[in-house]
Parts: sequence; C-alpha cells; structure tokens
Amino acid sequence: MLIDVLKYVLIAIFALAMVCSALNSIRSYRAVNAADAGLYRSWTNIWMGGMLIVLSIILMFVFTGSSLSIVVEALFLIIGAYNLFAGLRNRSYFARLREHSGNQSGSASRQSV
Repeated sequence: MLIDVLKYVLIAIFALAMVCSALNSIRSYRAVNAADAGLYRSWTNIWMGGMLIVLSIILMFVFTGSSLSIVVEALFLIIGAYNLFAGLRNRSYFARLREHSGNQSGSASRQSV
C-alpha cells in the first residue's frame, strides 16, 4: 500500500516537473533579453534533470531487476544528474549576467539625467 502511494506521489512530481519544464521552455523562446532567455533555459534544464531523476526512481519501483531495466534506469539517472548540474551552473551564470546588465542600465540612466 505504501509503495502504491509512493508511486502516485512520484508520478505527480513527474507531471509537475514536466509542466514546469515546458513553461520555462516557452518563456525562454518568448524572452526578449538574452540573459532572461538563458535564465529560463537553465530552469528548463533543472526541471528536466529532476524529471529524469524521478523517472528513473519510478522505473525502479515499477520494473523488476532485469539487466535492460537497470541500464535504462542508470542512464536516466546519469542524464538527469548532468542536466540538474548543468542547469544549476548556467542559472548562476545567467543570474550574475542579468544582475550585472541591470546595474549597468540603471547607472547609465542616472548619468543621462
């Protein structure tokens, strides 16, 4: 019974991560500023990494321990961890870039006044 509840919770988390990933992807394509687009793409990577990690955990509960399922679970886990790491690294870079560009535009507008 507890395993069934855990499966449903993991499926709900998977669906939430999928929706958040899609929304951030759409926002990145609609962004005018390159720093904002990069920031949204980094959030897309973070959500996709989490989604792949949750998917690998779901597969661990659903399938028995055959060799093919273990390889697929490991691949999803590795790709998800890499996506999560790359998204976090890119988010910090684009957040600093966005902050730096915001400070320059604010100081330029004060100088022109």
